[in-house]
Amino acid sequence: MALTALLLGLLWRVVDVPASLSRLREVEATWVVAGLLLVQLQVMVSALRWRFTAARLGHRIGACRAIGEYYLATLLNQVLPGGVAGDAARTFRGTRRDVRLPDVARGVVVERLAGQLSLVLVALAGLAFWPRLLEAPPPRVALAGVAGLVAFVVVGWLALRGSARIGPSRWRRAVRSIGPTLHRCWLEDRAWVVQGSTSLIVTASYLGVFAIAATATGAPMTAAAVVTIVPLTLASMLLPISIGGWGVRETAAAALWPLAGLGAEAGVAASVFYGLISLAGSLPGVLPLLRGRRAARRADGSRT
Repeated sequence: MALTALLLGLLWRVVDVPASLSRLREVEATWVVAGLLLVQLQVMVSALRWRFTAARLGHRIGACRAIGEYYLATLLNQVLPGGVAGDAARTFRGTRRDVRLPDVARGVVVERLAGQLSLVLVALAGLAFWPRLLEAPPPRVALAGVAGLVAFVVVGWLALRGSARIGPSRWRRAVRSIGPTLHRCWLEDRAWVVQGSTSLIVTASYLGVFAIAATATGAPMTAAAVVTIVPLTLASMLLPISIGGWGVRETAAAALWPLAGLGAEAGVAASVFYGLISLAGSLPGVLPLLRGRRAARRADGSRT
């Protein structure tokens, strides 16, 4: 929370934030509706990806329940620090007598990992085609971020391999199950077709919402900018150091938008619109909580 406030404070000093926010007053309702519809698409497709992943692990979830729980998880990730609280809630709420907590957690983690991997691959593709699309070398900070990501993955992989040999027996079993779990969920019986298509649809919807946000706030982006700059802006939100990506996303947008010939203020305005639309689009997540409270009241009434 402190880091989010610090980033927003620094942004206020560097960028003309009032000018950015003034762009929001000019947004037409049509763009708001279009953005909200795309958010519904990404939540529903993500929920179906989770349902498919859980089924591969023997955990059956009804489509309506999966969508409702995913709305709730998305809403919690928007308003709580770290960006993973909603996934933790999805894990605990999915545990039943016949389904153990570790089994539910595996499905949630693998599903989120598929989405993040898709976004990272799109961001890497944007960097690879950056010189041809934008006729300029990619920013050094982005290349440094990619190098840091590769180093993190390598170190994490080595740490897992080491812990699989010298860690506690329970931990060793868990680490050794990662490979078979990923193979079952992503590769076995052409599962990659479903995982890949759903993940690309969700990632494309993210890019689409940002493109709508840029157009709605008066600074439309070219297709080249959408597939190069926007994925990097979204990738900054993968860092679990903020609340719903606020502060980190706006800082990245302010730094990257000028590379496409757009002002930093335009980047901040589009980022704020994106955040507000994402939050508003996840508000149906309140419904599963209300249903749970009503069920609890009925249970208490029947006991009394």
